[in-house]
Amino acid sequence: MGVWIDTDMGFDDIAAILVVTHVKLDISGISLVFGNTPLPQVRINAAGAAKAFGWTFPVHTGCAMPVLGALETAQAILGKTGIPTKGKGLPAAPPLDESDAFTALCRWLEADGPHRILALGPLTNIAAVALARPALAARITELIWMGGGVTSGNHTASAEFNALADPEALAIVLAHGLPLRMVDLDLCRNVVATPDDVAPVRAAGGSNATLLADMLDGYIDIGTSRGRHGMAIYDPCASVAFAAPEIASFRPARIDVELQGQHTRGRTVVETRATHATFNAEYAIDIDVEKARALIFGALIDEASR
Repeated sequence: MGVWIDTDMGFDDIAAILVVTHVKLDISGISLVFGNTPLPQVRINAAGAAKAFGWTFPVHTGCAMPVLGALETAQAILGKTGIPTKGKGLPAAPPLDESDAFTALCRWLEADGPHRILALGPLTNIAAVALARPALAARITELIWMGGGVTSGNHTASAEFNALADPEALAIVLAHGLPLRMVDLDLCRNVVATPDDVAPVRAAGGSNATLLADMLDGYIDIGTSRGRHGMAIYDPCASVAFAAPEIASFRPARIDVELQGQHTRGRTVVETRATHATFNAEYAIDIDVEKARALIFGALIDEASR
């Protein structure tokens, strides 16, 4: 039984997928969701990535809007395409087939075997299954999600972007008791890509070396342009916890999400005291930074050498 990836297909999503393929996990399918950009651009990015990296697993079109509220994207930070670059971008590719992610996810969940999902964007697609087909959603055995913030946010002072973009979806996932394992901002900020990491990717010499190096450089520039020494590698950290679970450790907790308030909507509230709450999820508390970086950049260099 292969794994499933739910993604809004920015550069760090692509890197996360490359980590999964690098460790030879079989991918049964990918579902696309709005997030980094509106869904039409997410589909363009996915088609370009599939062409560039030779992906043969099916890619399905998911939700274009959150459960409630207006569309929220990260284009203010990531640019129109959701993938900043210092040069080459993803190649133009024919549009993806209009394959429905909800139907594909349900069919995958109907099959026997463990059902492990890596979610890298808003949880809207997963929440849709939980609402419409709760018995199928209950077959999910692991849901590792890059999202939330134990101490603070990034899109607002309170909220991490993937949580803020659809907090109702997160609330639905939690209310249905799905086996959520949250890899949050605080954990991901320990694993940083710096300008020094670009040269080995560029020097790998394969057909995708320049493409990956330029996109990595553009991604790192998000941080360095703001006076930081690099940029946290968010989605690949969740992918490391998913693909190499011995590298990260998790702790049970009670996780809730704020649904109201101009300044608090999307905030994840994490209660670790068993005397104060019934635990409903887990969150990542530690990651071996050097091993995580070795796996992430090993995957990028491996792909860049092809």
